[in-house]
Amino acid sequence: MKSLFEGIQWLFVDVLLKPMDWLREMELTNWWAANTLNWIFIIICSVAMLYWFKQLSIFKSNNEDEQDTTAHSFLK
Repeated sequence: MKSLFEGIQWLFVDVLLKPMDWLREMELTNWWAANTLNWIFIIICSVAMLYWFKQLSIFKSNNEDEQDTTAHSFLK
């Protein structure tokens, strides 16, 4: 049973989390390069939010959105 848990430890520490160790060490030399993945996620989320806001404004201008304050009919 102990070898099973040591195998799980080896998988996570020595294989799956090695890129995180590499990014942690890179942060000491170049902060911008170490946080590139974060910036990519921020850009993707910003573009998605802009698209969502654009779609909301299209529906609002066509009067297709329902401005009902209750979420379900049983709440009325």
